[in-house]
Order: sequence, then structure tokens, then C-alpha cells
Amino acid sequence: MAPAFVLSGDTVTGDPAISTASLRVAAVHSEVQAKRIDHALPLPSVLKKPFRIVDGPPSSAAGHPEEIEKLFPNMFGQPSASLVTEHSGAVPIDSNLKVGVVLSGGQAPGGHNVICGIFDYLQEYAKGSTLYGFRGGPAGIMKCKYVELTADYVYPYRNQGGFDMICSGRDKIETPEQFKQAEETTTKLDLDGLVVIGGDDSNTNACLLAENFRSKNMKTRVIGCPKTIDGDLKCKEVPASFGFDTACKIYSEMIGNVMTDARSTGKYYHFVRLMGRAASHITLECALQTHPNITIIGEEVYSKKLTLKNATDYIVDVICKRAELGYNYGVILVPEGLIDFIPEVQELIAELNEILAHETIDEEGQWKKKLKEQSLKLFEFLPRTIQEQLLLERDPHGNVQVAKIETEKMLIQMVETELEKRNQEGTYKGEFKGQSHFFGYEGRCGLPTNFDATYCYALGYGAGVLLQSGKTGLISSVGNLAAPVEEWTVGGTALTSMMDVERRHGKFKPVIKKAMVELEGAPFKKFESQREEWAMKNRYISPGPIQFKGPGSDAVNHTLLLELGAQDP
Repeated sequence: MAPAFVLSGDTVTGDPAISTASLRVAAVHSEVQAKRIDHALPLPSVLKKPFRIVDGPPSSAAGHPEEIEKLFPNMFGQPSASLVTEHSGAVPIDSNLKVGVVLSGGQAPGGHNVICGIFDYLQEYAKGSTLYGFRGGPAGIMKCKYVELTADYVYPYRNQGGFDMICSGRDKIETPEQFKQAEETTTKLDLDGLVVIGGDDSNTNACLLAENFRSKNMKTRVIGCPKTIDGDLKCKEVPASFGFDTACKIYSEMIGNVMTDARSTGKYYHFVRLMGRAASHITLECALQTHPNITIIGEEVYSKKLTLKNATDYIVDVICKRAELGYNYGVILVPEGLIDFIPEVQELIAELNEILAHETIDEEGQWKKKLKEQSLKLFEFLPRTIQEQLLLERDPHGNVQVAKIETEKMLIQMVETELEKRNQEGTYKGEFKGQSHFFGYEGRCGLPTNFDATYCYALGYGAGVLLQSGKTGLISSVGNLAAPVEEWTVGGTALTSMMDVERRHGKFKPVIKKAMVELEGAPFKKFESQREEWAMKNRYISPGPIQFKGPGSDAVNHTLLLELGAQDP
């Protein structure tokens, strides 16, 4: 029987009525989970020897540096930092550090290992320190709900998926009252540092907190960690966000299964929508891993200014050509944010966002008069279900919730209509049956791959180093990821250097600039060189489940290897 780890029932401070034991059932682990708990993780060599921090040159911003400097007068321009081996002495030992950690935003495999890395670093290099976990995301900071993370508490979560160690949330600390609550909590706990584990918005929030604390001469320093399965939080110094590797391998296993089904039945076209609201990295990576017949990359659609009809015609053309070869089946991948990449739809959504930011939708449809003529025509052209989904309540950032727009079903409807037309014209004689899938939450909480488990552990260690060294407003960054772990580099990148301004809720706000798929980049070029062959020939690859030992267990995703100039697997 698999081991069961029963939680101790420690009180969650801030709400005496709640205990950790009552927040979830005893964690019963499978044999694989139990084995993973004790899996030892390697560290970059620089973290196992005496080291020192070296500052780089002053930084700027990803865009609108003048605006970013006004918004972050205390953080802007500070240098990034890197660890180098120190041959003349040992790492200074600071004791009794008090550090808080918070998980922010959606789940991503490996988050628990970031916390484990912070905990282990403090135990090793800052003995006597205390690590607090804020429960439920940033709301836990504002409401001062936390739990002290001890060795026994942390142990069952090592190398495990999910965020249930302390749970997460999507709250933002942005109003004067909320900043005051955060100040009160950090003062009450006498925090020396706070680590924010999150995506682009969460790390923007981390920088705002660092700026606020510094402006008040508070001692609490803030460090971020790059988390998002979407893969769009990265730059030269931060080559990858954690969770992307694991999520793509989970999705690729599922796509491989669907491919086998398509080939076995010989009569279905599987339309698979994948996570990725703002960028198509997941879709591109899964295509490189599995070789589907058709893959739509949102950034290419936007660059070529393709319309919905253009995208539909491309899919239909491939289906017709495959029918001539006797193939009435196939697999088609699309990113969940596809509809937001089509220029005509993007303009419609931008107008809808602006309208919904200032008024509610009336049943009489008077709000439609505020749409431009072209946008109104497009809105009326879309299927009724898509119209309704476009009008759903906006996300916390004021954007349309593209995850709730069933793009794959819309495409199936449009393909059916066009194929029926071609059938009547005599230019199509095949049979079409569309099956829709959305692979989303399935990839967010899996057991992290060896890569993500190790990468996250190093990120957590690095965050501990940065805090102990007095740094704030940086994001923990681990580089040289195509090399063996021992050769990875460790440091911190100035958060303001990754920022631009963006319009949200009708106002311009600072945000970390999303990293989109680069059409001139190596990953897309590799895909582009192969897609015609994949379209007509069934070059399907079924990667199978994630491996932890043996063949494929230490394989790094195609995107990272190609971007770093390493040999693609």
C-alpha cells in the first residue's frame, strides 16, 4: 500500500478556526509519488561552492523606459546579478532570517520544489531562519494568513505536482489599502524577504511591492520566480518559465494517444485546443513533439494578417488533399488564444473590452452601436455560442476570457460549412467528422519532469541567495539550461528590465512584456520546414507518459534546446 502522510494539524495563523489538517485530507501517495519524494536533486556547481554576487551594468526596460522609471523610481535601472565562484572565502552565514513565500496565479508543475529550494537554502546557509508560507496567494499576505513551513510540513511535497502546500490565488496587491495591508503583515512577521512565485502579472506585482517597501524604507526585500506553463515569461537572462516542460510533455502524450485513435478509426479529425492565451509556445512545442497534420500558430496568423476565412480555407485545403490520398482523418492543433491573434477579431475584442470596461451589455443591443461597422459585421457573422462567449465577464486584467471561447468547435463548424460547399461543387469527395478537445488544466499539476523538478529547486536556492545578499526587485534566474545541471548559471534579473506598459481596464499599467513565438526563431523555423510533410504524410509521434528514469527521462523540450542553439533531439 502506498505511504500516507498525515498532516500535523498546525494552526494557520490569521484564522485560528482553520488548521492545515482540515484544509485537505491526508495526502495518500502512489508508489511513484512516494518514490519521487526522496528523489535527490542536483544543484549547479556554483551553489555548492563558496560564491559571491557580481552586479552587471545598469538595466533599462523592455519598452517605454521613461514611463517605467516614473512608476519605479527606486527599482528602475538597478543591475542584474550573477553568482560566481569565490576562491578566497566562504559564503557569509546569516542566521535568523525571516522569509515569506507566496504562490500566485495558476498552477504549474514544480512550484513546490521552488519552496523546497528556498527552505533548504535557508537551512544550509542561514541556520535558525524561519520560512512562512502565505496561504491562498496574495490574499494570504493581505489577510495575514500563513503557516510556518517546517521540515516535516515540506517533506511530503518534494517533487510533487500542484500548489496545495499553501495553495494559490489570483488576487493582486495594487490599491493603497492593499499595500497597507501587505506592509502591516510584513511588519508583524518582521520579514527580511518575500518570494513571489508567479507569472508575468504576479512578478509585476512583486516589483510593485519591492518599490513600495523600498519607498517606505522597510527592510523587507522582494524576489520573484518565473512560473507559467504558457512559456511566455522569458528573456535572454530568464530562458524559461517553469512548468512549461512538464505541461507540454503531458499534452503531447494526450495528443499522441489521439493520433493513434485517428489512425486506428480512420474517420475522425481531432481538433485540439491547447493552453496559451497570449502566446502559442505550447502549441508549437507540442507540434514539434508529435508532428500533427495541421498546426495553427497565432503569431503567424497575426503577422500575415489572416482572417478567419483564411485560416478555415487553409485547414479545408489540407483536408481535401488528404482525402485524395485516402486519408479522412487527422489531428489539428490550435492555441486557445488563436481568436485573439486574428487582426479582425483582435480589433473586435479590443472594442468589446473598452465597451465592457465602462458599461454593461443591455438586452436591446444598444451597445452594438459603439462597434465599428467592420467589427459589427464580424460579430454578427460569428456563431451565436461564440458571440455569447465573447461577452462573458472579463478576467482580472480586463481581457476576454479566451479559455472559455471554444475556438476548436467554431473551426469545426466553419470547416463543415466550407466542405459542404466544395462537396456540392464536386471539388471534395471525402468524409469529414470533427472531434473537439481542450487540453488545459490537465497539464498544470502533473508530477514535474526531471528538468522542471531540478530547475525549480535551483530557482528556489537562487531566490534564497538573492535575499540573503540584500537584493530586491529581481527575478531568480537560472541559465545555460541546455548544459548539464552542474554547469547551470545562477543569478537575478532586474524585474523592471522586463517591463513595458499595457492598456488594461481602459488604463495604461506596467506589465512584464510577454515573450511571443518568434517567427524568425529556431523553434518556428524547425516547424515551418517540416509542416508540409506532416500535413500529407502521417508522421505521428506518440511520446508516451513522462519518464523519470531511463530513455527520455532527462530530455529537455525542443523549444528550449533550439532557442539556446543546442542540438535538437
